[in-house]
Amino acid sequence: MDLYRWIVFLHVLGSFGFMLAHGASASAAFRLRRERDLERIRALLDLSASSGIVLYVSLLVLLGAGIAAGFMGRYWGRGWIWASLAVLIALMLAMWVSGSSYYHRVRKAVGLEYMEGSKPHPPVDPASAEEIDALLASSPALFLALIGGGGLVVLVWLMMFKPF
Repeated sequence: MDLYRWIVFLHVLGSFGFMLAHGASASAAFRLRRERDLERIRALLDLSASSGIVLYVSLLVLLGAGIAAGFMGRYWGRGWIWASLAVLIALMLAMWVSGSSYYHRVRKAVGLEYMEGSKPHPPVDPASAEEIDALLASSPALFLALIGGGGLVVLVWLMMFKPF
């Protein structure tokens, strides 16, 4: 088997790892919308955060192998690979902007360590139950799932069919 197939194999494995880590976070996000027990909310947030290492390592594998496969297959002159990279970057930015600030606010509201900007902060006293309810009711989970799912469909289409 040639090296190119192994690189594509790593790219697909990185994609699966990335999706697996996102699956844990997405499941926690959807459950958070209905949860009102403070300890369970904290546990769900910690579960979601704990998938971060797998997510970022998988993303590096996905990107590294994808870039290498692009060179090995001489695809960098084709539009579909650039479109794939642009879609991935746009997805990451959209999900980061829409998701991270919200989940940092939830972490702060339930008395967990949180981030403001790029600065970590220690836990503070939890907000009132009413404030936490309102925050959880404003969850962007469905919006994030639609963006992520739609983007995934576009990425798979671009890579499978290489339309341009």
